[in-house]
Amino acid sequence: MNTELSIEFFPPQTAEGLLKLKGERARLAALKPDFFSVTYGAGGSTRARTFAIVKEIAAEGFDAVPHLSCVGSTYTGIRETLEEFSALGIRRIVALRGDLPSGMAEAGELRYANELVEFIRAETGDAFRIIVAAYPEWHPQAKSPEADLRNFVRKVRAGADEAITQYFYNADAYFHFVEKIRDAGVEIPIIPGIMPIVSFHKLARFSDACGADIPRWMRRQLESYADDVESIRAFGLDAVTRLCERLLKGGAPGLHFYSMNQASLILEIQRRLGLEAQSGAPAQ
Repeated sequence: MNTELSIEFFPPQTAEGLLKLKGERARLAALKPDFFSVTYGAGGSTRARTFAIVKEIAAEGFDAVPHLSCVGSTYTGIRETLEEFSALGIRRIVALRGDLPSGMAEAGELRYANELVEFIRAETGDAFRIIVAAYPEWHPQAKSPEADLRNFVRKVRAGADEAITQYFYNADAYFHFVEKIRDAGVEIPIIPGIMPIVSFHKLARFSDACGADIPRWMRRQLESYADDVESIRAFGLDAVTRLCERLLKGGAPGLHFYSMNQASLILEIQRRLGLEAQSGAPAQ
Protein backbone atom coordinates (compact mmCIF):
# COMPACT_ATOMS: atom_id res chain seq x y z
CA MET A 1 0.00 0.00 0.00
CA ASN A 2 1.30 3.45 -0.90
CA THR A 3 1.81 5.61 2.16
CA GLU A 4 1.12 9.31 1.64
CA LEU A 5 3.87 11.58 2.95
CA SER A 6 3.50 15.32 3.36
CA ILE A 7 5.62 17.89 5.15
CA GLU A 8 4.61 21.28 6.53
CA PHE A 9 6.64 24.49 6.70
CA PHE A 10 5.97 27.92 8.14
CA PRO A 11 7.11 31.16 6.43
CA PRO A 12 10.27 32.50 8.13
CA GLN A 13 10.38 36.20 8.99
CA THR A 14 13.99 36.84 7.93
CA ALA A 15 16.12 36.39 4.83
CA GLU A 16 18.39 34.11 6.85
CA GLY A 17 15.42 31.95 7.81
CA LEU A 18 14.28 31.72 4.20
CA LEU A 19 17.75 30.62 3.10
CA LYS A 20 17.88 28.00 5.84
CA LEU A 21 14.43 26.71 4.88
CA LYS A 22 15.52 26.33 1.28
CA GLY A 23 18.39 24.12 2.42
CA GLU A 24 16.22 22.02 4.74
CA ARG A 25 13.63 21.62 2.01
CA ALA A 26 16.30 20.39 -0.39
CA ARG A 27 17.25 17.70 2.14
CA LEU A 28 13.63 16.65 2.57
CA ALA A 29 13.16 16.49 -1.20
CA ALA A 30 15.07 13.17 -1.09
CA LEU A 31 11.98 11.66 0.57
CA LYS A 32 9.90 12.47 -2.54
CA PRO A 33 6.90 13.70 -0.53
CA ASP A 34 3.46 13.85 -2.07
CA PHE A 35 3.38 17.53 -1.16
CA PHE A 36 4.90 20.31 0.89
CA SER A 37 2.38 22.54 2.67
CA VAL A 38 2.93 26.11 3.85
CA THR A 39 1.09 27.72 6.76
CA TYR A 40 -0.87 30.94 6.58
CA GLY A 41 -0.71 33.35 9.52
CA ALA A 42 -3.68 34.60 11.50
CA GLY A 43 -5.94 36.65 9.23
CA GLY A 44 -3.55 36.10 6.33
CA SER A 45 -0.71 37.89 8.14
CA THR A 46 1.96 35.84 6.34
CA ARG A 47 0.18 35.93 2.97
CA ALA A 48 3.04 37.36 0.90
CA ARG A 49 5.64 35.09 2.49
CA THR A 50 3.38 32.05 2.11
CA PHE A 51 2.91 32.82 -1.58
CA ALA A 52 6.66 33.29 -2.12
CA ILE A 53 7.48 29.88 -0.62
CA VAL A 54 4.63 28.18 -2.48
CA LYS A 55 5.99 29.60 -5.74
CA GLU A 56 9.49 28.30 -4.91
CA ILE A 57 8.20 24.82 -4.11
CA ALA A 58 6.16 24.69 -7.31
CA ALA A 59 9.18 25.87 -9.33
CA GLU A 60 11.19 22.99 -7.85
CA GLY A 61 8.69 20.52 -9.30
CA PHE A 62 6.84 19.60 -6.12
CA ASP A 63 3.17 19.81 -5.28
CA ALA A 64 2.91 23.01 -3.22
CA VAL A 65 -0.11 23.18 -0.91
CA PRO A 66 -0.91 26.52 0.71
CA HIS A 67 -2.94 26.85 3.86
CA LEU A 68 -5.88 29.22 3.63
CA SER A 69 -7.64 30.52 6.73
CA CYS A 70 -10.93 32.39 6.64
CA VAL A 71 -11.33 34.20 9.97
CA GLY A 72 -10.92 37.93 9.45
CA SER A 73 -11.36 37.54 5.68
CA THR A 74 -13.97 38.61 3.15
CA TYR A 75 -15.57 36.65 0.33
CA THR A 76 -13.89 38.99 -2.15
CA GLY A 77 -10.48 38.46 -0.58
CA ILE A 78 -10.85 34.68 -0.53
CA ARG A 79 -12.05 34.71 -4.15
CA GLU A 80 -8.97 36.70 -5.22
CA THR A 81 -6.68 34.33 -3.32
CA LEU A 82 -8.27 31.31 -4.99
CA GLU A 83 -7.72 32.92 -8.38
CA GLU A 84 -4.05 33.45 -7.53
CA PHE A 85 -3.71 29.83 -6.41
CA SER A 86 -5.28 28.65 -9.65
CA ALA A 87 -2.91 30.82 -11.70
CA LEU A 88 0.03 29.22 -9.89
CA GLY A 89 -1.20 25.75 -10.79
CA ILE A 90 -2.13 24.91 -7.20
CA ARG A 91 -4.42 21.90 -7.01
CA ARG A 92 -4.68 21.29 -3.25
CA ILE A 93 -5.55 23.65 -0.40
CA VAL A 94 -5.56 23.20 3.37
CA ALA A 95 -8.75 25.05 4.36
CA LEU A 96 -8.85 26.25 7.96
CA ARG A 97 -10.83 28.55 10.20
CA GLY A 98 -7.64 30.12 11.56
CA ASP A 99 -7.19 32.57 14.41
CA LEU A 100 -8.05 36.23 14.60
CA PRO A 101 -5.00 38.49 14.34
CA SER A 102 -4.03 40.27 17.53
CA GLY A 103 -6.20 43.36 18.00
CA MET A 104 -8.91 42.29 15.55
CA ALA A 105 -12.32 41.99 17.15
CA GLU A 106 -14.48 40.87 14.23
CA ALA A 107 -14.37 37.42 12.64
CA GLY A 108 -15.07 38.71 9.12
CA GLU A 109 -17.56 37.38 6.60
CA LEU A 110 -16.57 33.72 7.02
CA ARG A 111 -16.52 32.41 10.58
CA TYR A 112 -15.95 28.66 10.30
CA ALA A 113 -13.96 26.23 8.18
CA ASN A 114 -17.09 24.54 6.81
CA GLU A 115 -18.16 27.91 5.39
CA LEU A 116 -14.75 28.27 3.72
CA VAL A 117 -14.94 24.75 2.25
CA GLU A 118 -18.46 25.41 0.97
CA PHE A 119 -17.37 28.71 -0.60
CA ILE A 120 -14.33 27.13 -2.31
CA ARG A 121 -16.57 24.43 -3.80
CA ALA A 122 -19.17 26.96 -4.94
CA GLU A 123 -16.52 29.17 -6.56
CA THR A 124 -14.22 26.57 -8.09
CA GLY A 125 -16.08 23.26 -8.31
CA ASP A 126 -13.58 20.41 -8.23
CA ALA A 127 -10.56 22.53 -9.19
CA PHE A 128 -8.97 21.97 -5.77
CA ARG A 129 -8.56 18.97 -3.51
CA ILE A 130 -9.60 20.41 -0.15
CA ILE A 131 -7.84 19.27 3.01
CA VAL A 132 -9.26 20.17 6.42
CA ALA A 133 -8.08 19.85 10.02
CA ALA A 134 -9.11 17.08 12.41
CA TYR A 135 -8.65 16.88 16.18
CA PRO A 136 -8.34 13.36 17.62
CA GLU A 137 -8.08 14.85 21.12
CA TRP A 138 -10.79 17.37 20.30
CA HIS A 139 -10.45 21.06 19.51
CA PRO A 140 -9.61 23.05 22.66
CA GLN A 141 -12.55 25.41 22.02
CA ALA A 142 -15.11 22.66 21.40
CA LYS A 143 -17.96 22.48 23.90
CA SER A 144 -17.79 18.68 23.92
CA PRO A 145 -16.33 15.78 21.92
CA GLU A 146 -19.75 15.30 20.30
CA ALA A 147 -19.91 18.97 19.26
CA ASP A 148 -16.41 18.76 17.79
CA LEU A 149 -17.35 15.63 15.86
CA ARG A 150 -20.41 17.38 14.43
CA ASN A 151 -18.22 20.32 13.37
CA PHE A 152 -15.86 17.95 11.57
CA VAL A 153 -18.71 16.19 9.78
CA ARG A 154 -20.01 19.60 8.61
CA LYS A 155 -16.64 20.32 6.99
CA VAL A 156 -16.68 17.00 5.19
CA ARG A 157 -20.25 17.43 3.97
CA ALA A 158 -19.34 20.91 2.74
CA GLY A 159 -16.90 19.28 0.34
CA ALA A 160 -13.64 18.30 2.05
CA ASP A 161 -11.65 15.51 0.39
CA GLU A 162 -9.14 14.67 3.09
CA ALA A 163 -8.14 15.63 6.64
CA ILE A 164 -4.86 16.10 8.47
CA THR A 165 -4.94 15.81 12.24
CA GLN A 166 -3.48 17.96 14.95
CA TYR A 167 -0.39 16.22 16.28
CA PHE A 168 -0.78 13.73 19.11
CA TYR A 169 1.32 11.09 20.89
CA ASN A 170 -1.44 8.64 21.81
CA ALA A 171 -2.25 6.38 18.87
CA ASP A 172 -5.49 5.25 20.53
CA ALA A 173 -6.82 8.81 20.26
CA TYR A 174 -6.38 8.66 16.48
CA PHE A 175 -7.98 5.22 16.12
CA HIS A 176 -10.89 6.24 18.36
CA PHE A 177 -11.46 9.38 16.29
CA VAL A 178 -11.39 7.47 13.01
CA GLU A 179 -13.84 4.92 14.40
CA LYS A 180 -16.22 7.68 15.51
CA ILE A 181 -16.22 9.46 12.16
CA ARG A 182 -16.63 6.20 10.25
CA ASP A 183 -19.68 5.51 12.44
CA ALA A 184 -20.93 8.96 11.39
CA GLY A 185 -20.65 7.99 7.73
CA VAL A 186 -17.42 9.86 6.93
CA GLU A 187 -15.06 7.94 4.65
CA ILE A 188 -12.42 10.51 3.63
CA PRO A 189 -8.74 9.72 4.41
CA ILE A 190 -7.56 10.94 7.82
CA ILE A 191 -3.81 11.58 7.78
CA PRO A 192 -2.13 11.64 11.21
CA GLY A 193 -0.16 14.79 11.97
CA ILE A 194 3.26 13.97 13.43
CA MET A 195 5.38 16.37 15.51
CA PRO A 196 9.02 15.31 15.99
CA ILE A 197 10.38 16.32 19.39
CA VAL A 198 13.11 18.95 19.20
CA SER A 199 12.67 20.77 22.52
CA PHE A 200 10.48 19.75 25.44
CA HIS A 201 9.87 23.34 26.54
CA LYS A 202 8.68 24.41 23.08
CA LEU A 203 6.60 21.26 22.72
CA ALA A 204 4.93 21.83 26.09
CA ARG A 205 4.11 25.42 25.16
CA PHE A 206 2.65 24.43 21.77
CA SER A 207 0.68 21.58 23.30
CA ASP A 208 -0.83 23.73 26.05
CA ALA A 209 -1.94 26.24 23.42
CA CYS A 210 -3.46 23.81 20.91
CA GLY A 211 -4.84 21.14 23.24
CA ALA A 212 -2.49 18.32 22.16
CA ASP A 213 -1.83 15.96 25.05
CA ILE A 214 1.67 14.89 26.04
CA PRO A 215 1.14 11.57 27.89
CA ARG A 216 2.36 11.68 31.47
CA TRP A 217 5.03 9.03 30.91
CA MET A 218 6.49 11.07 28.06
CA ARG A 219 6.25 14.38 29.91
CA ARG A 220 7.99 13.05 33.02
CA GLN A 221 10.75 11.42 30.99
CA LEU A 222 11.34 14.57 28.94
CA GLU A 223 11.30 16.74 32.06
CA SER A 224 13.98 14.52 33.61
CA TYR A 225 16.39 15.36 30.78
CA ALA A 226 16.25 19.09 31.58
CA ASP A 227 18.48 20.75 28.95
CA ASP A 228 20.16 17.55 27.73
CA VAL A 229 19.43 18.08 24.04
CA GLU A 230 20.88 14.77 22.88
CA SER A 231 18.83 12.71 25.35
CA ILE A 232 15.64 14.58 24.36
CA ARG A 233 16.42 13.97 20.69
CA ALA A 234 17.12 10.25 21.19
CA PHE A 235 14.01 9.69 23.32
CA GLY A 236 11.85 11.68 20.92
CA LEU A 237 13.06 9.72 17.90
CA ASP A 238 12.27 6.41 19.59
CA ALA A 239 8.83 7.53 20.82
CA VAL A 240 7.72 9.17 17.57
CA THR A 241 9.01 6.31 15.41
CA ARG A 242 7.04 3.81 17.52
CA LEU A 243 3.97 6.02 17.19
CA CYS A 244 4.32 6.12 13.40
CA GLU A 245 4.84 2.36 13.24
CA ARG A 246 1.69 1.72 15.22
CA LEU A 247 -0.35 4.18 13.16
CA LEU A 248 0.73 2.70 9.85
CA LYS A 249 0.26 -0.85 11.07
CA GLY A 250 -3.24 0.12 12.24
CA GLY A 251 -4.22 1.38 8.81
CA ALA A 252 -3.36 5.09 8.76
CA PRO A 253 -3.11 6.10 5.08
CA GLY A 254 -0.04 8.25 5.52
CA LEU A 255 1.90 10.68 7.70
CA HIS A 256 1.98 14.48 7.73
CA PHE A 257 5.05 15.91 9.45
CA TYR A 258 5.06 19.28 11.19
CA SER A 259 8.67 20.04 10.32
CA MET A 260 9.23 23.29 12.26
CA ASN A 261 11.43 24.01 9.22
CA GLN A 262 13.93 21.32 10.26
CA ALA A 263 14.79 18.22 8.26
CA SER A 264 17.03 15.99 10.40
CA LEU A 265 14.47 14.32 12.66
CA ILE A 266 12.02 13.65 9.83
CA LEU A 267 14.77 12.11 7.71
CA GLU A 268 15.81 9.84 10.59
CA ILE A 269 12.24 8.78 11.38
CA GLN A 270 11.60 7.95 7.73
CA ARG A 271 14.85 5.98 7.60
CA ARG A 272 13.80 3.95 10.64
CA LEU A 273 10.40 3.33 9.08
CA GLY A 274 11.98 2.23 5.82
CA LEU A 275 9.98 4.86 3.90
CA GLU A 276 12.85 7.01 2.62
CA ALA A 277 11.54 7.49 -0.93
CA GLN A 278 8.42 5.65 -2.00
CA SER A 279 6.21 8.43 -3.32
CA GLY A 280 6.04 9.77 -6.84
CA ALA A 281 7.38 13.31 -6.53
CA PRO A 282 10.56 14.27 -8.37
CA ALA A 283 13.94 13.95 -6.70
CA GLN A 284 16.09 17.08 -6.53
